[in-house]
Amino acid sequence: MSEPDPTTSAHTFQVDLRGLVDLLSHHLYSSPRVYLRELLQNSVDAISARRALDPTAPAAITVHADDELTVTDTGVGLTEADVHTFLATIGRSSKRDADGRLDGTGLAAARGDFIGQFGIGLLACFVVADEITVVTRSAATPGAPVIEWRGGSDGRYTIRTLPAAAKPEPGTTVTLTPRADAAEWTRAGQVLELARNYGSLLRHEVTVVDAAGNRTRVNATPPWEQRHASPQARREALADHCRSTFDFTPLDSIELDLPLVGLRGVAYVLPDAAPTSRRAGHRVHLKGMLLSEQADELLPEWAFFVRCVVDTDGLRPTASREALYADETLAAVRDALGVRIRDWLTGLSASDPALLHRFLGVHHLAVKALARYDDELLRMLLPWLPFETTDGNVTLDEFARSHPVILVARTVEEFRQVAPIAGAAGLGVVNGGYTYDRDLVHRLPEIRPGSSVADLDPGTVTAHLDTVDPAAELAAAAFLTVAREVVGRFDCDVALRSFHPTSAPALLLDNREARHERTRARLADEADGLWADILGSLRAEAPRAQLVLNHLNPLVRRASSITHRDLVVTAVEALYGQAVLLTRRPLLASESALINRSFISLLDHAMLGHETAAPGKDA
Repeated sequence: MSEPDPTTSAHTFQVDLRGLVDLLSHHLYSSPRVYLRELLQNSVDAISARRALDPTAPAAITVHADDELTVTDTGVGLTEADVHTFLATIGRSSKRDADGRLDGTGLAAARGDFIGQFGIGLLACFVVADEITVVTRSAATPGAPVIEWRGGSDGRYTIRTLPAAAKPEPGTTVTLTPRADAAEWTRAGQVLELARNYGSLLRHEVTVVDAAGNRTRVNATPPWEQRHASPQARREALADHCRSTFDFTPLDSIELDLPLVGLRGVAYVLPDAAPTSRRAGHRVHLKGMLLSEQADELLPEWAFFVRCVVDTDGLRPTASREALYADETLAAVRDALGVRIRDWLTGLSASDPALLHRFLGVHHLAVKALARYDDELLRMLLPWLPFETTDGNVTLDEFARSHPVILVARTVEEFRQVAPIAGAAGLGVVNGGYTYDRDLVHRLPEIRPGSSVADLDPGTVTAHLDTVDPAAELAAAAFLTVAREVVGRFDCDVALRSFHPTSAPALLLDNREARHERTRARLADEADGLWADILGSLRAEAPRAQLVLNHLNPLVRRASSITHRDLVVTAVEALYGQAVLLTRRPLLASESALINRSFISLLDHAMLGHETAAPGKDA
């Protein structure tokens, strides 16, 4: 063993307590409000330690909110040696023994019985106060004196022994004198709200007393832990709890129970649709103490249609105790809770079809998201899911009975283009432009043998439109020639067909790939050098858009007989503009200009015709 270097001297770190408190308040804790959580937590842990010594010991926490704030517990208390060890040493915890044995002070009970694990809780009180007073009497040492510890945020502290009458029974009282800039956090109303928020599920009685002496119990046994007279009474109790916690009446309640991690609670089904991007806002309690109100990592992302309240013994908190530690246990819990919610969904089809219909009417998007990756759920619920179709919003099972061949529009625009015409022609088209819909419809043959699903091709719609008598098309040849010149500027062709409804004068058939190819070609023509070569190398043969004119429409028949070229151009531009508007896709600048120009030209022709028809009239 080497000799120590005589030139080396040993030193200990010097801790700037004010700097440490600033670090806690600005970087570890999200808000000064956590001070009360830390005080409640220390009290609960002290009671757990005393109950380990004496299971019949009293278990109560009382918070007095007045000019000063005091928190009194019936816990194990501290001896003078404990005070020096645990209150005056930063980072030292009385809860660090992992072997489950009591030490000489009676504080180190089984670590799993404690909420706190990091030994820095009392420091959080300096976030709202410059001075903390602790008056304590140990239950572990018979005849232990009453000890007062008084500490300041400047790092200094005093200890003195008080008369036994100062605290007749074992336990601890912590008193805070709030700073002026933090007084709002210790007012009676705020203290009551914080105590309810953090301690509503604590397993020992917690009471808040205001300056007038009014006492309010802030915690109670959660409804999922209680016995109820009937299943209906249990459902009503859970619904009441949801209303008081989240301020909504749930569509249903899903009870959660994972004994391996000591997790119990309930998932409340939202009565209204929720955006998939919205944070879930699950409330997670650790041994009764609120850990987080925004624990969105508790459930899979697809389960955004529920909000949970759970109490657990086995999940790990982060150092700030305001979130769950992401580890393998949390991942396993998330998967297990996801299975529980999925089982509830699949069970509804057999146990309560009416509730299933109400649920799907609100949350079909969530179910579609899950069904894409869950074959069992897909088989169970896909026939029940509503889709936008040419027959209206109907279930896929109902739609498949009417249409052996189901066509899927790739985008909302394409569906809107063809829906009126396809419906009149008897074609069954589903709008696959919404999230998940196209993928799900294509999986229908897996659970409904004999069904046929294909992507919609605009040519399919054209093929189902009736051709026009050759004599009629020949009579309209001059009109069609001009029409092709007009819409050709938009990479579009013209066809004359007969279709229903007759009120539709024109139909624009196009698809996204064709529009992308036309955009690429236009950019290539406008670009120079290397960029033009790159765009040119991407050239692909894409079908042109097609303006289909309806020969059954009286307006189109009259337009096809016009001989005045300028009026033909205006009529075709107007028909094309209306067809583009019906697709509801964004307009090109050239298309907006065409629509404006055609409207003005038609108005001008109408006024000119009126003046010609009445030449002798006075103005």
